[in-house]
This record gives sequence, structure tokens and C-alpha cells, in this order.
Amino acid sequence: MRGLITSILTAIAITSLQAQSMKVEPKVVVGLNIDQLSTELIEAYWNLYREDGFKKLWKEGLVYKDTDFSLAKRDRSNTTATLNTGTTPSIHGIIANQWLDLSTMQPKSCIYDSAYMGNYTSLSSSAQNLLSSTITDELKLASHGKAIVYSIAPEADMAILSAGHGADAALWFNKETGKWCGSTYYSDFPWWASQYNEQNPIYYRENSLEWVPLLPIENYNQSLNGRKKSFRHSLTSNSNSEQYAKVPISPIINEEIVLLAEQLFRQSGVGEDDITDFIQLSFYGGNALGTSEAASLEIQDTYIRLDRSIAQILQIIDNKIGLKNAIFYVTSTGYVNGQTGNVLKEHRIPTGDFYLNRCSALLNLYLMAYYGEGQFVEAHHDLQIYLNHKLIEDKKLKIEDVQQRAANFLSQFSGVNEVYYAQDLLLGSWNPYKELERNSFHKKRSGDLVIEVLPGWQIINEKDVQSTVNYSAIQTPTIFLGAPFKAEVINTPISAEAIAPTIAQTIKIRAPNGSRSKAIDRIR
Repeated sequence: MRGLITSILTAIAITSLQAQSMKVEPKVVVGLNIDQLSTELIEAYWNLYREDGFKKLWKEGLVYKDTDFSLAKRDRSNTTATLNTGTTPSIHGIIANQWLDLSTMQPKSCIYDSAYMGNYTSLSSSAQNLLSSTITDELKLASHGKAIVYSIAPEADMAILSAGHGADAALWFNKETGKWCGSTYYSDFPWWASQYNEQNPIYYRENSLEWVPLLPIENYNQSLNGRKKSFRHSLTSNSNSEQYAKVPISPIINEEIVLLAEQLFRQSGVGEDDITDFIQLSFYGGNALGTSEAASLEIQDTYIRLDRSIAQILQIIDNKIGLKNAIFYVTSTGYVNGQTGNVLKEHRIPTGDFYLNRCSALLNLYLMAYYGEGQFVEAHHDLQIYLNHKLIEDKKLKIEDVQQRAANFLSQFSGVNEVYYAQDLLLGSWNPYKELERNSFHKKRSGDLVIEVLPGWQIINEKDVQSTVNYSAIQTPTIFLGAPFKAEVINTPISAEAIAPTIAQTIKIRAPNGSRSKAIDRIR
């Protein structure tokens, strides 16, 4: 009897081991990064959703209600790079959507590269400024280039930073022509995308060039300010350039991406062999067309449409390969645009105007008065000031002394909360606030001085309002759906740097080469 029991237990153990060894790798990983997505707003409009979008993700997925980026300043580009590299701008180099080119002292896009021409666009771009590998790059390496990797996004920076260096193509919406475009940095422009441009561009669908409520007005929630008025927004302009500039900052762009993604899954060959493929999609979920937060109906409609667009993507995956054979995950860029100063003044919330150009000019006069004649300030951009290192060296001054003196002077300005200087960020003592600045700082791309402006203040350069400072951390979700993940809703934040290593572990490849984070401990 004991021998029989032992044999049965041995057989069960062997069968279990065989079952584990026969686990099939996912045919496709689909990442969906939604710009400015807010957990708070997802939950606020819960009663307006169907069962196959957000509610399906919350019911069947591993949901982290908040994501920690650990960056002093977040924008669409640096957070997208962080999500895909598993590291911070101090390593991957994408400190912002734009930074100052030290060779020309002019702002340049994080993806600008004159060495590569555009397909269906005049924009020259590549992923060369991204200094570490991405999750899709590691998949290309592991599969010896055989994995299919595509990225589709409303904007060029999201498309390219999600695609990485080795993708087959990165596609984004051309605001001038209304067609999908790309860069010669990648391999040949996909034939199915060219076909789509010719057969189904946005201007063939008149309903896609106007944004009106998706549902009857009575179906929407009452807004906090009592406003429940319909809206109608044209998404085209009479401008010769960027005729379709409003489309990528409206929820209509997500519906366009769904249509192109459907073409991709139908005609690109994705998911048709035993090699895991990777599709990166990006949506827009911010205050559409720059409408204020008071425009509650527009925000509600944006989230209703997001819910349906997510459901459509899940259905496209299911129709092609079955959801059980895929990993689907959702991330966000982790920021929202701040309220304007006028709105804050109406409610007696402290605000003010901070002029970076005036600040820079006064600093130069101060340094001249202290050190002698010369143009000590070379340039300013995005709350950073760049000093003239050659002049400082010629005068036999120590750069850290000049930086520190300049920081002390700037910290006296109205609206300035703190000023960090490069040498202190790189070599100085640690504190948690400085750590956020260090993570956001790259020694070859950032300025000598980094200014932290008080919350609520408007940052103004010349006559144009650039942005309003808002340090409040929004809850922004990360969601994993697929066989390796148990359905659960977790309130503890996930680190943004852990997302790429987590996906890497589930498909048994290396994490991106700049990542120092570990995968989450909730993988089956």
C-alpha cells in the first residue's frame, strides 16, 4: 500500500512539473500608456462605464491604484521613457520633452535627430537620445530580432520612446496631413500603415473631425459647479500648418489609434508564431483641447470614450489570439496640467507670475557686479539656467563657487521655493526632496541651476504663459492583465521603475540595461 501511495504521489509530482515546464509564453504583450490618466477620475465616473473596459480591468486584473515616479518634474516624455526603461532621467537621459542643446544653446526636442528623415512627415527623429535600452529592445535582443515590435501614439515622442531603438516601426499622427507617419530610423514603413493612410485617413470620416458628447446629455453626472451643458468642438483649423493639431489632444485620437491597431493585428503577422511579439499603444486622457477642469462634461466624455476604446483593444486582441494568450498592461504618464493663475485668484489661492527671462537677466547683472564684466549666463530654459563655463574657466573661478553664489541669489526671488545647483545635486548631501531632483537631472543635459517655483505660480517667458506649477501627486494607475497576474486591487503604490522589469520577468527576458529595480512580487 505504501508503495502504491508513493507511486501515485511521484506521478502527481512529475505531472505537476511537466505542466509547469509546458507553460506557453504569451503570443503578444500589449502595453497601453495613457497620458494624464487619473485613478480619481476613473472612479468618479464609474457608473458611466460598460462592463468590458475599466470594470473588466478592475475585476480581472492586478490593479495598483497609484504609481510612484520619484521625479521632481514629470512630463509626457520623461515618464514614458521611465516606464519603458525601468530607470530615471539621470540614467536614460530624457529629462523633458525638450532641453537646451549645449552646442547651439537652443531648445531641441528629445527625439530630434537630423540624421533621419521622416515617412509621411518632415520631422527628423530617432531614439538616439534615449541612453538606455527599453523593454522592447531587450525582447528584440532575446529573439535575435525575430519578435515583431510596433508602437502607435498620438505624438512622436510617445511613439518613439515606447518603441525604443530596435522596433520595426513607431507611428504617430501627423497634425499637418491627418495621416500616420514615422521615421526612417526604423526599418521600412509598414505596408499596412501606408495602405491605411491611402484608404482610411481621418478626413474621410467627417464624424471624426468634430467632438460632441457620445451619450445623451441626461446620462452624464452633474458637475461640481452645476454645469450640465452640451458641447461641440471642431477638431480642424483653417491654418495651413497643423490643420489637425486639435485631434491628438482630444479623445477622438484614441478611436483613431484603435482603428490603426485593428489594421496592425489583422495584417502585420503579429501573434502568428511561437515568438512573443510586443505592441505599444498610447492614448490621450488629459483635459482635452486645453479645457479647464470645470468643463466636467468634456472630461466625463473623455473617460467614457477611453472606457470604450480600451474595450475595443481587448476585443481586437481576443479576436486575434485570445486574451488568455496575451499580457495586457496599462500605465499612465503620472501628471496633470495645473489650474491657471486666474482660476486660483478667484478662490484666493496664492499665485503669482515668475518670469524666467527677467530672472536670468538679473542674475547675469549680479554675477558681473561680483566677478567682473562678461556674459555669465549663456541661456535659460524650462526653469533651468545655463552658465558660461568657458568664461568662468578663463577668469580662473571655481564652477561650484559660481553655481552656489548664483543659487543663493536666485533663492531670494518672489515665487522661488528652492534653487539647486549641479555640483550639489551630483556630489552633495542627501535628502528626499533633493533625491527627486537628482533623479530628474542629467549632468550632460541639465542646466547649472534648477529652480523650484512655489505651487500655484505661473511660469512665464516673455509674454507667453508656459505652465502653472502643481506639485500635488495625482493617483495614476498601473494595471496588469494576463495569466501571470492574480486579480487584486492594491492601494500601495507601485514604482514606475518596476514596471519594465516586471514585464521582462513574465516573458523571461532581461530587464532594460539601465534598470536597477526588481520586478513586483505578485507574479505567479
